[in-house]
Amino acid sequence: MIVWTVLVVALVAGSAFMLGQSRARGLRLAGGPMLHSLPSYHGLYLAAGALSAAILAAVVMAFATGPQSLAVPLSAGLAGVAAVRTLLPRISTLFRARNVFERFVTVLLVACSAVAILATVGIVFSVLFESLRFFSEVPVTSFLFGTVWAPTAEPPSFGIVPLLVGTLLITLIAILVAGPLGLLSAIYMAEYASPKLRGIAKPLLEMLAGVPTVVLGFFAALTVAPLIRSAGQSIGLPVASESALAAGLVMGMMIVPLISSLSDDIINAVPQSLRDGSYAMGATHSETIRRVVLPAALPGIVSAFMLAISRAIGETMIVVMAAGLAANLTFNPFAAVTTITVQIATLLVGDQEFDSAKTLSAFALGFVLFLFTLTLNFIALRIVQRYREQYD
Repeated sequence: MIVWTVLVVALVAGSAFMLGQSRARGLRLAGGPMLHSLPSYHGLYLAAGALSAAILAAVVMAFATGPQSLAVPLSAGLAGVAAVRTLLPRISTLFRARNVFERFVTVLLVACSAVAILATVGIVFSVLFESLRFFSEVPVTSFLFGTVWAPTAEPPSFGIVPLLVGTLLITLIAILVAGPLGLLSAIYMAEYASPKLRGIAKPLLEMLAGVPTVVLGFFAALTVAPLIRSAGQSIGLPVASESALAAGLVMGMMIVPLISSLSDDIINAVPQSLRDGSYAMGATHSETIRRVVLPAALPGIVSAFMLAISRAIGETMIVVMAAGLAANLTFNPFAAVTTITVQIATLLVGDQEFDSAKTLSAFALGFVLFLFTLTLNFIALRIVQRYREQYD
């Protein structure tokens, strides 16, 4: 019935548009005064009214009788027809259809923005309430400053410090790999590459962003991790079969296209007049890039880096397959570590009862992760505001 409802709503809206447009054209051809709005706006006005009434009636009937009821598309069609009969007499030469339709679009955009904001607020509060339930059983200080994470032990321990250290260690390795590669490739494609080479290289680089993370995880576990282990053993270093270095290297490969693509677009957005002015003052190409282009593009580049860092912090599959699940408090990149997102996924796998501290700890981890990424975004925003250049 959902398909039938969509078809009925689309048919009513399309018919209303054609009817309103033809009615306005008829008024224009009648030889009277000029229309205030184009005939298409009269059609859009009538279609918007019919569409709103049909959707509202369908939603109300779906809640009353169920979405599979035949009454849902029937009520949608009847409501749309009734709206057309009510609004059609308003179409006249003096009717401001354009103004009314633009107000309708404004209200629609505000409603969409409100839905997005309310969804974000709902997510935050749902995680917050479950986190408060967890903190009613586990002290906040032992959670934030504890150095042992063992939620399944007896007695359980919920110290988040090993998870924070593992998350920061893998993210640091990833950004040390992806930052220079992504930024330098963006500078090359924006400033040095020919249009033909750029048209080939950029799509190939962006294809890496489409590789599923589970595939990258397989690559990290089956190729990168054994190579690192054998290389470490050859020089006498103890390297675990699952290590933070393997996960960080592959994660860096994953976020290279993100930094490269965004930085490339930002560098290309720098006005050509700034480059021309630098060349006119006698600067070379490389000096222009270092002293003019990069400072002008710095706010956008910082935003690209922060977005890539947030992407790395939220990654799960690569860490599970390459770094393991061991919550070790270590800064050694050759040791096995785990991250916050991995533990959240581990704690919520299978049939769980949301009454135990073990399960509720996943929400506390999620809340901490949310605050962490929010802090990163705030720092990025302040940097952007500090270094933003104004172009006339």
